[in-house]
Amino acid sequence: MADDSYLVPNLPEGGIHRAEETIKRSRFIVSLARVSSPEEAKAFVDRIRIEHAGATHNCWAWNAGAPGTTAQIGASDDGEPKGTAGRPMLTALLHSGVGEIAAVVTRYYGGILLGTGGLVRAYQGSVKLGLETLPTAMKEDMLRFVVSVEPHYASDVEHFLRLARGKIVSSDFRFDASYEVSVPKGEAEAFERHLTEVTGGEALVDRLED
Repeated sequence: MADDSYLVPNLPEGGIHRAEETIKRSRFIVSLARVSSPEEAKAFVDRIRIEHAGATHNCWAWNAGAPGTTAQIGASDDGEPKGTAGRPMLTALLHSGVGEIAAVVTRYYGGILLGTGGLVRAYQGSVKLGLETLPTAMKEDMLRFVVSVEPHYASDVEHFLRLARGKIVSSDFRFDASYEVSVPKGEAEAFERHLTEVTGGEALVDRLED
């Protein structure tokens, strides 16, 4: 298997996979998402923190790279005793066989102390519980394009990008509608063809070389 071919969470853009359990009256809610950069991971953590602002703790861990690699990782106990949450969560992620993944375990304290061993088991167990039902798929080879069209074609670009299961990397509307986009390799030809047809050949679609 090539180094760039591995399992990733199979979720829609912005999608979150969740599981929940109650341990000695404390609620533990795990939220899992796909992240392909530290910036995406941090944004996801912030999103869950805002959603569960009233929780006792929002502990987190992420690996934005291939399964088991440690070049792009992060973890936090978020106020729990040191080493009882973030690191056990990260260990579960690194041994899951799934890459580009972030986990936040939200705890609503139920009034009964779990002890350090109990906390480790609870936080790591919550991640494993979420992983049991997490939909996954093999990571696809992606191609990057710079697309430039007249502004009234912008909605067409975004429509065909959704059809191709691609995503917008960046956009600029100061002159024409310009995008940098990422498209699965198998969908690239159809994406280019659709844009050419709908714009009568006026769309500029250039592939970027890595």
